[in-house]
Amino acid sequence: MTTTPLLLVSDHVEGCAHLVTVPDGTEVARLTGRHLSEHAGFLALPGGRVACVDDRRGELLVLDPHASGPVTAAIPVAVPAEHLAADPSGRWIAVTTGLGRNAAPWSDLLTVVDLATGDSSRVRTRVGEPGVTVLGSEDPVVVLRHREPGALAVHRCADLLTAPPGCPPVEPCAALPLPDDGHGDAQDPRERRVFAATGEGVHRARWTGDRLVAEPVIRWGAPARGWYLRLDTRHRALWSTLRGGPADPVRWPEWTNLAWRHGLDTGTTALTDLGPGLVFRLALARGHTAFARIHPTGDELVLLAADGSTRRVPLPAMDGAPRHGGTPWEGVQRRAVAAAPTSDWVAVTRGGHGEVHLVDVATGTETARLKLDTPLHHGGHAVLLPQPHGRDAGDPVGR
Repeated sequence: MTTTPLLLVSDHVEGCAHLVTVPDGTEVARLTGRHLSEHAGFLALPGGRVACVDDRRGELLVLDPHASGPVTAAIPVAVPAEHLAADPSGRWIAVTTGLGRNAAPWSDLLTVVDLATGDSSRVRTRVGEPGVTVLGSEDPVVVLRHREPGALAVHRCADLLTAPPGCPPVEPCAALPLPDDGHGDAQDPRERRVFAATGEGVHRARWTGDRLVAEPVIRWGAPARGWYLRLDTRHRALWSTLRGGPADPVRWPEWTNLAWRHGLDTGTTALTDLGPGLVFRLALARGHTAFARIHPTGDELVLLAADGSTRRVPLPAMDGAPRHGGTPWEGVQRRAVAAAPTSDWVAVTRGGHGEVHLVDVATGTETARLKLDTPLHHGGHAVLLPQPHGRDAGDPVGR
C-alpha cells in the first residue's frame, strides 16, 4: 500500500488506465481492456476509493488505488453511462444512461447499486440524458434531472432496489418542473439540497423527507450560462464556467469564459474572466481552482486562488488540437484537468501525446511532465487521489 498521492489517468479510447505516483510518475498499477466512461467520469468515495463505469463491459468498477489489487468490485450496470453519483456515505450509487455513440437519446435505463450488499437493480425512467444526485444516507433518494420536458424526479432507493426483474418502468414519488435546457448537477449533503444548471441560472430544491421543495433560483449574473456544476466541500461553494459568445460551435475561438463561484453560506457570487476559447471541466485543489483553456493562439492552465488572484501557466500545443473553422468536439484532441482538495498539485493532460503536466499551484510552475505509453485520445480523463482521508469523500457526483 502506498501513501503518496496517486494519479489515475484513463485513455478511454485505447482501453487502458494508468495509476501513477505524484510527482515522479512511477506506474504502480494498470487496468487494460477497460474503456472507462469519460462522460460519467470518476466518483470519489470514502476511504480513498473511486468509482467509474466500464462502458464496453457494462460494469460499475470500484477501485481502491492504495491497495495491492485496485479493483475491489465490478457490478453490472446499464450503459452507455451518462452520469454517476453516490450518497454522502458512498454506499448507494446511481448510474444513468445517455447517447453513447448514437445520434439521439435512446435508453431509459437507470441502475442503482448498494455497495454494502452488492445488490443492484435496473429500472426504466425516461429516454434522455438525465443528470443524477443521491440525497441522504438514511432512506436515500435518487434525484434525476430530466430535459425536454425539464423536471427533477425523485425515486426512493429502497423502492428501486426492490423492483421486480425485467427492467420495469417506475414513476417518481415526487417531482418539480425545470426549464428544458438543464445541464449540470450538484448537491449539498449537509442540507439535502440539489442544484441544477439551466439557462436561467442554478435551480435549487431541498428534500424534506417526503417532498422536494423549490427554492429561489441563483442567477448567473452575466449574459452567459454554466453547463456543469462542481461542489467545493472545503469552502462550501458551487463552481462553474459560464460560456458566452456565438452559438455556432465553429466560432468556438470567440467563446467567452467566466469562472463562477457562489458561496452556499454567504449567498455571494464572484465572476472572473478566464479568456476566450474552449474551457471544459474544472478541478479543485487545496487553495486554487484550475481551468484548462484551449485557443488557437496558445493553451494555458488558469489557476484561480481563494483571494481572487490568478496565475496563468502556458501549455505546449497539441497536434490535432481544435482549429479555426472546425468544432472543438469532433475528431480533435483536448485536455483533462485533475486536482484534489487536500493537495497542491494539478495535473493537465496533453491529448494525443500521452503526456501529463504536473503543476505546483503554490508556485504556478510545471515541476514534472509524465510520459505514458498510450496517446490519451481526446485528452483522456484523470483524477488525483491523495492518501485516504477519513469518511469525507468530497463531491458525491462523478466528474
